[in-house]
Amino acid sequence: MSATDHILLVDDDKEIRTLLGDYLQKNEFKVTSVADGKAMQAVLDKEAVSLIVLDLMLPGEDGLVLCRNIRAKSEVPVMMLTAKGDDMDRIVGLEMGADDYLAKPFNPRELLARIKSILRRAKVMPEGLKPEEASVVRFSGWRLDTLSRQLTSPDGVAVPLSGAEYRLLRVFVDHANRVLNRDQLMDFCRGRELFPFDRSIDVQVSRLRQRLGDDAKEPKLIKTIRGEGYMLAAKVEYEK
Repeated sequence: MSATDHILLVDDDKEIRTLLGDYLQKNEFKVTSVADGKAMQAVLDKEAVSLIVLDLMLPGEDGLVLCRNIRAKSEVPVMMLTAKGDDMDRIVGLEMGADDYLAKPFNPRELLARIKSILRRAKVMPEGLKPEEASVVRFSGWRLDTLSRQLTSPDGVAVPLSGAEYRLLRVFVDHANRVLNRDQLMDFCRGRELFPFDRSIDVQVSRLRQRLGDDAKEPKLIKTIRGEGYMLAAKVEYEK
């Protein structure tokens, strides 16, 4: 990451602000730490910010309201921090426009990895183009037309996708090179009604690998990260 990347950390816990602020600064980020939404907005009014780390539970307006307000005005990436086990809050946060979430308590190294992943995705996209606005997504020779939901192989062969397979593939390409666990995959796919059981995700991943011609024993695209989840290992490009 560039030394110019500016992280705005919003958390009412002073100890957490200090800990995470020091850690991110040691990893060559510029960090501004504030305790509430009012102070956050004051920073946004004066400075350019690369990413906002936003706690859900804040005095005054909570993180969900603040995330919605941010997204109404800006496309700055938002990483939401939530209490462990608050599934509905995480889903609502994503629907409000958060780019990712992380449940407390967490290892600062994981936060750092996710921040870098979000920033990488933001920097490979054309200016002003959001993943949901892209009409074509390319990865490892594959072409995904997001309007027709048509997947085309590197050999030019059209590969049919079910609705669930398309949604899962979009989650992987929009979070490429980042490990996603089953809970995250379910949340990003917009609701657990699509995958009522954790293991149903494994079945869908297996089917998607088949569509992509990915060897189940030694997958090269959708990799299994033992004890953690799955990851799409590919460079992703978005086109209008």
